[in-house]
Amino acid sequence: MAGLVKSVRNVALVGHNGNGKTSLAEAMLYRAGLLGRPGRVDEGTAACDSDPEERERHQSLALTTVSFSWDGYTITLIDTPGYADFMGEALQAMEVAELAVFVVDAVSGVQAQDRVLWRHAAKSNKPRMVFVNGLDRAHASFETTLAGLRSAFGSHTEPVEIPIGEGSGFHGIADLLTDHAFVYDSGHAEEVAVPDEIADKEHAGHEHLVEEMVEADDEALEQYLEGTAPSTEALEHLLHEAVDNGAVFPVLCGSATAPIGVDHLLDFICHVGPAPDDIGPALVEAGPDAAEVAVDPDGDTLAYVFKTRIDDFLGRVSYIKVLSGTLKADDVLVNSRTHRHERLHQLMVVSGTDHRNVREVAAGSIAMVTKLDATLTGDTLAADGKPVVVPAPRLPEPVYGIAVRAATPAHEDRLSSGLRRLVTEDPSLSVGFDATTKQTILSGGGETHLRVALSRLVRMGVDVETDEVKVAYLETLAGPVEIQSRHKKQSGGHGQYAVATVRFEPLARGAGFEYDSEVTGGAIPRNLIPAVGAGVEEAMGNSGVHGFPVVDLRAVCTDGLTHSVDSSEMAFKMAGSLALRNAVRQVGTKVLEPVSEITVQVPDTHQGDVLGDLSARRAHVLGTGPGDGVGITEVRALVPTSEIQKYAIDLRSMTGGTGFFHTEHHGHQNLPAALVAKLPAKS
Repeated sequence: MAGLVKSVRNVALVGHNGNGKTSLAEAMLYRAGLLGRPGRVDEGTAACDSDPEERERHQSLALTTVSFSWDGYTITLIDTPGYADFMGEALQAMEVAELAVFVVDAVSGVQAQDRVLWRHAAKSNKPRMVFVNGLDRAHASFETTLAGLRSAFGSHTEPVEIPIGEGSGFHGIADLLTDHAFVYDSGHAEEVAVPDEIADKEHAGHEHLVEEMVEADDEALEQYLEGTAPSTEALEHLLHEAVDNGAVFPVLCGSATAPIGVDHLLDFICHVGPAPDDIGPALVEAGPDAAEVAVDPDGDTLAYVFKTRIDDFLGRVSYIKVLSGTLKADDVLVNSRTHRHERLHQLMVVSGTDHRNVREVAAGSIAMVTKLDATLTGDTLAADGKPVVVPAPRLPEPVYGIAVRAATPAHEDRLSSGLRRLVTEDPSLSVGFDATTKQTILSGGGETHLRVALSRLVRMGVDVETDEVKVAYLETLAGPVEIQSRHKKQSGGHGQYAVATVRFEPLARGAGFEYDSEVTGGAIPRNLIPAVGAGVEEAMGNSGVHGFPVVDLRAVCTDGLTHSVDSSEMAFKMAGSLALRNAVRQVGTKVLEPVSEITVQVPDTHQGDVLGDLSARRAHVLGTGPGDGVGITEVRALVPTSEIQKYAIDLRSMTGGTGFFHTEHHGHQNLPAALVAKLPAKS
């Protein structure tokens, strides 16, 4: 079984939107003989873009897996979206793949999401290689793109292929490992002599690659210095070790749409890319301790759920990576989060465009399981009695929201179930209810993310309407005041009568509500005194001058009058409510605006722009320092929440998509008088 693990390759295709990742996946399936012709993204025929929204928008919106055989290996590709709003899908893919293939456009060069995803891959020391795509397009340049790669990703990006021709003249590749050249004039690779026009460049590239590889191995270096160059097999082995260790990032080239160089990319993935057990054991949490789990088909079964989809025909489908053991159909595992037993009735893999049932899945492999109704993305499935947890990657936090509501009461239940399904399939979305503004907020990575989510709701049959997210302003009394409140009502039979004198005092921020009594002499029966406080507290929900909730208030009932027949708990509750409303009218309120603590991560070159922009948003900068990666600055500031409602869009525009931020609620502060004047009065 150990040999089976060595023949597995799990590969995430990542990179900026439009770089051709899905087209490359289609070309791989075509070269593997699973497709008669590659599907086209722009025509909505790509096998890896099966979702209706993907075909309508001609872009990937969620990760997709596909498995196939190549030269005795089993390759599972994970095609990912490149748009920034859906970065969580790429992060989940890189978490379970042993190799990230960065697809970079030969015309546009290194772009924003290429840089961002590279930083994430570098944090976990994920083995990486680069495929320079689209060399058959006008204005394509391998040399310019390679220079950009080295500038962005470092000098360890080493070409292992160079193109034969460029633009309309691109028709083959020269392999620097083997000193062989291949042309695709017939549609398939044909070995030829290295063309004279690139012979010197190819020879120099081969020599440079050999020198780089032997420097990492003392024995190989000694032999090389003695005049014995490493064989192709030895060179492949050295490169394999360097890729596994993150010491070298090979650069290959070709065209996904031609397709040229795709078969050699597959060969390279198999012969040089890492197997599941090449990059070490899985790190898990066993109670308070950390532990390691080896990639062993004979070990205790352990699986990680990295994606959930709800299919119209199959129902809930969980995408899993088997980290240890051999998973078999009808096995029972325990969900480490819920502690529930889950029977894995149906195991499947995606082969081309078809789902294929399998009886077992060994450690290191990726598969799908149906009908795990209580299991979510990020869950761990472990053997009974082996309660370990596989840490899930930290996904991008939702940073942009809209308020959603059912267009009619009849669709309220549909909206609720539809939102639950959206969050189940995409944990980068969140749904919450703001008790202050009485809005249901759907949040995600940006405008496109939410537009896609709304489109899916409509496809589910939900009639949904949207609103701008309201700012959760609060109010507090402008000063202390004592109010006598009278509630009297007579409508036949027993009436309602209550008189309460209440002293109000504003409290410090965040203090909440306090109620006390200084009533003496039985002016108000003891059992009715709490009703005054209940009335005040209930009225705090919307009694502010502008209709916002009143907070941070102390109310003290000091005196009152009762009627032997008409006084009641309800009457004194009304008196308390009226007392607060009269207090607001008499002394007014201060409007409090929510404040967020924001942490922004941006390239150093954009630090000044971000600081200036935050200043214009009334922010108080707390400090700056080194960010999460080389050349990244972190900016921390306190900023009014109202000023960053659309900050996700603005920051992306300001930094070319390379900036990210995180916010936490910090508290409240007084809203400036000039802005209070713009608020509408209570209706």
